[in-house]
Amino acid sequence: MSSKHKILSRSAPAILVLLAGMIASHAHAEIDALVTSARTLLDQSQPQKAFDLLEPQEAARAGDPDFDTVLGIAANETGQYTRAVFALERVLAVQPSNSRARAELGRALFSVGDTKASRQVLMETKQDNIPAEAAATIDQFLQAIDRTEEAARSSVKPFLEASIGYDTNINSGPGNPNVAVPAFGGLIFTLNSAGVETKDAFATLGGGLSARYVVDPRWSLIGNVYGNARANAKYNDFNTGQVDVNFGASYRYEKHEFSGVVQAGTYTVAGSRARDQQGLVGEWTYRVDGFRQWSTYIQWGDLTYPGQSLRDSTRTVVGTSYAHAFRDSNVIVFAGGYVGTEKVRASGVPHLGHDLVGLRVGTQKTLSDALALFGSVSYEDRKYGGADPLFLVTRHDKQWNLNLGLNWVPAKLWRVTPQLTLTSVKSNVAISDYNRSLFAVTVRRDF
Repeated sequence: MSSKHKILSRSAPAILVLLAGMIASHAHAEIDALVTSARTLLDQSQPQKAFDLLEPQEAARAGDPDFDTVLGIAANETGQYTRAVFALERVLAVQPSNSRARAELGRALFSVGDTKASRQVLMETKQDNIPAEAAATIDQFLQAIDRTEEAARSSVKPFLEASIGYDTNINSGPGNPNVAVPAFGGLIFTLNSAGVETKDAFATLGGGLSARYVVDPRWSLIGNVYGNARANAKYNDFNTGQVDVNFGASYRYEKHEFSGVVQAGTYTVAGSRARDQQGLVGEWTYRVDGFRQWSTYIQWGDLTYPGQSLRDSTRTVVGTSYAHAFRDSNVIVFAGGYVGTEKVRASGVPHLGHDLVGLRVGTQKTLSDALALFGSVSYEDRKYGGADPLFLVTRHDKQWNLNLGLNWVPAKLWRVTPQLTLTSVKSNVAISDYNRSLFAVTVRRDF
């Protein structure tokens, strides 16, 4: 998750569901048939039907604690947390000692991202005469709130990681070395070995750190640095390295977070700089509640290619993504899309620039506290700006990626990730058409 990912602790909502069930409802006046029917639907695990039954009567019945309690529970169960907050606050205004309503309110407040108010409500609930099991469950939930709030405090978080793996196409080359070139009348040329699909085992070593300095409850300074190096077992001419640095600020207001960062990075091949990048990124994250969020971003970058100035370009991308954590199944799903352009600065080479459109969907399934499966599929369509001078067609690439893996946490601060990535690029320019399979196992240590 995000993407992925900023979704609140997956265990917290489940803890509150258990807590609410532990706390017995206070005695009320005689319950009418409407409320009784809604409670029966809740007992039958049909919260949406219960909510649909009560919702049309809210304007007339608001202020009736029995009605509002059941409405609040149904709203919580159907993910309508803001409606739950309003209904449950009305209950407590009339019945301040209603522990069930207070526990459900704590759940709703957490889900809309108000951890401070959720903590206060749950601490008050703990002071009531509630079962010992419920009190223990509150303690677990308060610990979950602590972990959530910790993520928003000033921090410096370094990590190291190492991988080993096998790559069927380390240079992203075509499988067929014999290529017909239309500019030479369709004459067949044979690519040298460096231009053809090359298989090799590899190892990588990387690390970095992320930092946040909280200026006040809304403003923070943020930054991160990351670097890695990859060495192939046989073909060292394709060894790569990368270093990226970001620095900026973020502003939080209620459910919104806005951030802007300056980026700089370099990518090397065989120890020589192949591409440098400088740019800006702006992002807006909207957290609907503790289970759903939207992120929208714009990226602008200046790309330079040492020794190949004709390829120097300006890249602009705008995109958005959505993530949803399902409360009862420990599943997170996400989807996103983006559009952009890469414009070359030199004149007379429009075939080196392109427009792009991309889509991505994925999921993660938590199996236990130590184990989670994940997978994603992405597609990118690239249309270039002019006819290729050798192949005499306007290049058009269609790229698919499939990513499958497993996150295993064998001990605190350690993570092991076996992962398979399949790439297929279909292009009308023969030397850009290729397939690639990569399998790697990565071990990461956070500090």
